[in-house]
Amino acid sequence: MIFEKIHTVPTSEELINKSFRRASRAMSGKTIDGRDSRISANESMLLTAANILSDNLANIVRRFPTFENLPRFYYEITDILVGVDQLRMSLGSVEWASQKIHGLARSYVGKIRVADNPDTVRKEAFGRLASIIKSINKDLLFLNKARNILRKLPEVQDEPTLVVAGYPNVGKSSFVSKVTGATPEVASYPFTTKGVSIGHFTREGVRYQVMDTPGLLDRPMSERNDIERQAITAISYLDAVVMFIMDPSESCGYEIKDQRHLLEEIKENFDLPVLVVSNKADRPEFQKLEEVEMNISAITGEGIEEVVERLVGMIEEKRLQSLEESEEESDEGSIL
Repeated sequence: MIFEKIHTVPTSEELINKSFRRASRAMSGKTIDGRDSRISANESMLLTAANILSDNLANIVRRFPTFENLPRFYYEITDILVGVDQLRMSLGSVEWASQKIHGLARSYVGKIRVADNPDTVRKEAFGRLASIIKSINKDLLFLNKARNILRKLPEVQDEPTLVVAGYPNVGKSSFVSKVTGATPEVASYPFTTKGVSIGHFTREGVRYQVMDTPGLLDRPMSERNDIERQAITAISYLDAVVMFIMDPSESCGYEIKDQRHLLEEIKENFDLPVLVVSNKADRPEFQKLEEVEMNISAITGEGIEEVVERLVGMIEEKRLQSLEESEEESDEGSIL
């Protein structure tokens, strides 16, 4: 998982206490006699404290992912939940502090070596170090909060994906279970009212991801808040196609006209290929709908294999189209 390696981000007070304590411990039990030994002792204490601070801050920055290299889905989700711009600014402040401390320590080492009272210069340096760390405390607090949020995100693989949409009770969960051959893993997303179901299946050595997002793609856009709208945008960046399930029997509790309206909204808000499928073909009140391309029964399994093959084919068509578009852009760039 992308965010698992991010450790707890310490507060400014925790960093200061750790570094100053280690600096004092480094000199404990040592005999300090004469000016040279006093200079050496103060220099050692300063460098110990500064190195601990500088290294800890550099490690904080290093453990966060480079946002330019994040899969677009995770980039969008990160922006929704914590804000990429704020993350960049806070990480920039921490990196600045790390470099500032490194330069300050080198400067004060020179002052200690020529000082009449090296103890006083070292104390002044410690004060400057503490001041720098305190100035970024709000950034450290923000980064730790962001870390705690991002580590809870369930893992969505960067692999071919089938996104299942449609009103509640049309048979989405039953379809996902049939296709994946097991109960899908249900993980909590901060932008859905219920857990996201994620399952997998393999065709010809390629693993496909099946995603059902209850509380997100099962009601009109007018009922969604800004975060949910952004989440829909994020899902559209997956290497995915959408299967919209309709229930012509209306036993789901939603009339066909309402289901059609949701279908149109999904098509308008997803820049992804959409396959429209009718479920519950085993029910006596089942009827054919003009916009439906294939019929299934998630209970009996009727038509499911054919639908899966069609969806896999749609993903391959989408991939080839993307390659052709990339090649055309590359050719245009080389001509210019």
